[in-house]
Amino acid sequence: MRRRDFLSHSLISLLAAALPASVHAAALRLGAAQPFDFAALKGRAQALAAAPHAARSATLPAAVAALDWDAYQAIRYRQDHALWGDDATRYIAQFFHLGLYFKSPVRMHALADGQAREIAYDPAMFDYGASGLDGGALPGDLGFAGFRLNRRSDPQRDFAAFLGASYFRAVGASGQYGLSARGLAVDAGLPRPEEFPDFTDFWLERPDPASDTVIVYALLDSPSVAGAYRFAITPGEPLVMDVDCALYPRTRIERLGIAPCTSMYQVGENDRRMGYDWRPEIHDSDGLALQMGNGEWLWRPLGNPRALRFNAFADENPRGFGLLQRDRDFNHYQDDGVFYERRPSLWVEPKQGWGRGAVQLLEIPTRDETFDNIVAFWHPEAAVEPGRELLFGYRLFWGEQAPSRPTLATCVATRTGLGGRIGFERKAWSQRFAVDFAGGELAALAARNAEVEPVLQASDGSLETVSARPLHAVEGYRVMFDAVPPGPGTAQIDLRLFLRERGTGRALSETWLYQWNPPPPDERTLY
Repeated sequence: MRRRDFLSHSLISLLAAALPASVHAAALRLGAAQPFDFAALKGRAQALAAAPHAARSATLPAAVAALDWDAYQAIRYRQDHALWGDDATRYIAQFFHLGLYFKSPVRMHALADGQAREIAYDPAMFDYGASGLDGGALPGDLGFAGFRLNRRSDPQRDFAAFLGASYFRAVGASGQYGLSARGLAVDAGLPRPEEFPDFTDFWLERPDPASDTVIVYALLDSPSVAGAYRFAITPGEPLVMDVDCALYPRTRIERLGIAPCTSMYQVGENDRRMGYDWRPEIHDSDGLALQMGNGEWLWRPLGNPRALRFNAFADENPRGFGLLQRDRDFNHYQDDGVFYERRPSLWVEPKQGWGRGAVQLLEIPTRDETFDNIVAFWHPEAAVEPGRELLFGYRLFWGEQAPSRPTLATCVATRTGLGGRIGFERKAWSQRFAVDFAGGELAALAARNAEVEPVLQASDGSLETVSARPLHAVEGYRVMFDAVPPGPGTAQIDLRLFLRERGTGRALSETWLYQWNPPPPDERTLY
């Protein structure tokens, strides 16, 4: 999926900022009231799964289908038509127009006091500006592409948006969008096309004027599964989404992905394979963090591989996982347009035991930053069969810091380059790794010259010049070593590292994991 296509509504949001909000909100056209609650939504999803899947229409009026990028961006939502615009609530909701990459209509419903009313599309909701569209000529049942949520005090900048398939995203205090989440992943990374379930309907519940939380319900549908979702969204640092979902498979699903996180990694200090850009680092996230069911913390730096790379981290009742942006230094990115150092991290925290399964990570090759190429999700071990109800509850935290963090030292940087001793002729090719740890007890241990040793393992090849020494710049330690491949092959080599105190054997850091594929022989220049 092209991330710039999905993220296009950012520009729409900025353009909408130029429109003054009216003192009184315009009335929306609403359908007849229907009783609604989450139990009824589950029943609807279950009934939907019992029937054959009906493909959604992707046919747009010719004028809408012909919109190019610039024309679509010219369509602006009128803030005086915002949902809850005349209420005393702290929030408002605004809608996205169909067109460009968003071709299937999504039904929107206003929910209050247990009664739901469908919101009718109305051309008066939009300023078509230089798009070339004549709103009066568009069908009255055109529908919407998605929606975004704003604070009433800041109608220009949204804090959450749902747009495209089952994708959504949110921001913490920085207000900077970055990685995305999805309602569900189906067969991601298998040798056949991935299935992308859609949110087909949303119910937006009018917030209590005294509440900081917005509640949104969603109906999910795809050829393989239907589902009911409830999101309780509370802005802040971090922004918190409390999610409950009920899934009803139509067919057997080989790889079901719960709480999928989707991000981008093109180039960074540990992987410069596509480092042709003037910016030294380009990524929304730099690592996958996991807190295992037994309490162990793992850190897996991300990369941009030559071929699709798949990893599974088996566990039982995981405590949490997420794609994080740990590096917050502008100088490491030098991008004053999209500010990668401000991109939020996304942490997934199960609300109850998820049983046995695995956190699975997909890294897909990408040539530039316009493609999301990183996916992480929970895959349950139990077979997913039709006729079952699967219930999952979890919280999503969007912000600079995950709410759960190791008490031990964490990895703050992973750098790679050519191995060998400087000033000596290289006889064989190797890869140098420099891994920095900070936090925990490391600063105190470095101050008293305590004996800290690396515990390092490689699944193949050999390790040379292994060392660990204090690094005062980060108030921690740097581990350096050379990995020597066993031959000319490029097969994956797994590396595992943590710090411990010599003598006592106490672990001092989280566990660093790395999947390394040596380059082909013709790229092993010794210089």
